[in-house]
Amino acid sequence: MNHLKPAALKQALERNEALLIDVREPGEYAREHIAGAQSLPLSAFDVAKLPRDRKIVLCCQSGMRSTRALAQLQAAGFNEVAHLDGGMAAWKAAGLTTSVSIAQPLSMLRQVQLVAGSIALLGVILALLVSPAFIWLAGAIGAGLVYSGLTDTCPLSHVLALLPYNRPRT
Repeated sequence: MNHLKPAALKQALERNEALLIDVREPGEYAREHIAGAQSLPLSAFDVAKLPRDRKIVLCCQSGMRSTRALAQLQAAGFNEVAHLDGGMAAWKAAGLTTSVSIAQPLSMLRQVQLVAGSIALLGVILALLVSPAFIWLAGAIGAGLVYSGLTDTCPLSHVLALLPYNRPRT
């Protein structure tokens, strides 16, 4: 039992058969999460904080971070662990509901898309209107996005996460 489909997770939660752990960052969790999920971000993931006597299901946005957390739990000897196959995206695509707070910051992915897209567009506009040298600005953003895709890390998201508005609001 390593991958759990959204419908199977929904049944397990309704029957109180699983503890759902959301490994996304606190701001992401505060903005939207599956009802009943507990937040334990991958950046501060500690297997000692989890019970060994319950089935644990991990979730994140797409399934990448929960797969990493799953490997940590398996290496620590947890037997009854799984992750939501496809993450929150699959959960919502299946038509299942989430708890949403629009008072919380936008998701980090959307922030990265907005900032990177804005900088790339600005580079192109400045290259056309001011100096062709500004095309390097758009190129640098493109290179950064390729790096993020290849390494599954995003330096821009780490910088954006430090901004005060990305802290969960009470």
